[in-house]
Amino acid sequence: MTFEVLDWIYILNLAGVLVFAISGVLTAIDNDFDVVGASVIGFITALGGGTLRDLLIGETPVGWMLDTNYLWTVMAAVALSYLFKTRIIKLRKGMFLFDSMGLGLFAILGVQKTIAVGLDPVIAILMGMVSAVFGGVLRDVLSNIVPLIFRKEIYATACLIGGLVFLILQTFSKALYINMGVAMFVVFIIRYLAVKKKWVMKF
Repeated sequence: MTFEVLDWIYILNLAGVLVFAISGVLTAIDNDFDVVGASVIGFITALGGGTLRDLLIGETPVGWMLDTNYLWTVMAAVALSYLFKTRIIKLRKGMFLFDSMGLGLFAILGVQKTIAVGLDPVIAILMGMVSAVFGGVLRDVLSNIVPLIFRKEIYATACLIGGLVFLILQTFSKALYINMGVAMFVVFIIRYLAVKKKWVMKF
């Protein structure tokens, strides 16, 4: 474990918060929310999943309360969304890539944090999914949209598979950050291919 690795994970985490918050703010703007409402939706989208996870596993104060950089990042997302809305919409393909990377990052960090407090691996996988997707669920519910997790689109499933991959890798190797990176990539590639090739869950 090196400072450089931890530093990059922290930066990626903030980048994920930024992208998720922008996603929330743009959804709110599309639904004619005012700036306060849009800010709340951006905050919930970016930090709601991690907050719910921390409350469920008994980690309080929750993560963003211990580091105000997360709040500043959400505020930056609100400003960027209003100032550069047209440009950001044109970059939505790139935003989707970052959103998919953020999904993988939040999922695996959620698994790792849950394991670290001593909970069962099955619970850890579920908490990884909660970390990654429930901010979006809250965003959609508050915006009167059917959440992705309740549709056929492959979204939460990618997080569950990535979490399982991470735990399997951890049983064979203690190279934590390599295992995290591989598992994050698994989530990213499943989500990317699912959208690109229009894969859906059918039962």
